[in-house]
Amino acid sequence: MIKGLLGKKVGMTQIFDESGVAIPVTLIEAGPCYVTQIRTVENDGYAAVQLGFEEIKPKRLTGGELGHLKRNNLPPLRFLREFREKQPEVAEGDKVTVDQVFAPGERVDVTGISKGKGFAGAVKRYHFGGGKKTHGQSDRWRAPGARSSGTTPGRVFKGSRGPGHMGNKRVTVQNLKVVFVDAERNLLGVRGAVPGPKGGLLMIKGARKQ
Repeated sequence: MIKGLLGKKVGMTQIFDESGVAIPVTLIEAGPCYVTQIRTVENDGYAAVQLGFEEIKPKRLTGGELGHLKRNNLPPLRFLREFREKQPEVAEGDKVTVDQVFAPGERVDVTGISKGKGFAGAVKRYHFGGGKKTHGQSDRWRAPGARSSGTTPGRVFKGSRGPGHMGNKRVTVQNLKVVFVDAERNLLGVRGAVPGPKGGLLMIKGARKQ
């Protein structure tokens, strides 16, 4: 069975184990997903499974997207994402649920788009120390300070840390433990935090670094 699923972040809560220790848990509405396409090395140059998630109204999709789904008599789906899988053991049109893919105790990697925080300074964005708070200076507390060298090269290198757009990037949190699986409500509980806001799309895969 494919070790991957699409889901939405519901929010965070906590549960207590047998000894009474509180465990922080993120709830994810994982699936059900549909297998919309299987890519093979012979046809596409790589092996992968394309999953679709979240049914929507047909008018929300283009004609090409609807035709792509109608090949396997699938409903209109909002999200399509691919998971690399050499031996998926599924067929196009199959329905994949959370209890088929994951079990309590397993480790997963969760990928999402982090919360956007707008334009931020270097102190907030990269935890710069800021300037001195003494000797009469009044406006350098949260400034980044000198940015580059002198005559050579005489410019700021691309990619240098500084003020700019913070967040709103693809982030993966690795090796989270699956705490529980609720097949009836399509819920997956993982220990710890995952990227993105409530309702944000998440890709859940089997952990690469166990």
